[in-house]
Amino acid sequence: MIRVVLPAHLKNLARVYGEVEVDVAGEVTQRRVLDALEESYPMLRGTLRDRSTGRRRSFVRFYACEEDLSNDSPDAPLPAPVAAGHEPLLIVGAMAGG
Repeated sequence: MIRVVLPAHLKNLARVYGEVEVDVAGEVTQRRVLDALEESYPMLRGTLRDRSTGRRRSFVRFYACEEDLSNDSPDAPLPAPVAAGHEPLLIVGAMAGG
């Protein structure tokens, strides 16, 4: 099971508390984790990725093992501790302004 930490507003939307867990078959990538997340929580479709292009939304960031994975290929393997369920994939709402 892959552990995922959502930002508070998406936890409210999905009606979950704390971390969520999703099952990912095969290689653990951002795309597969997000696919599994959206399958388990359909109300999240379109909030993390554009529905038509599949690209990450501008103000959504992905972190794991103290690394920013936001600009990595969605098909790149996630770090081994995430794939093993020891570390979570953090989904963070980015902030902008001045």
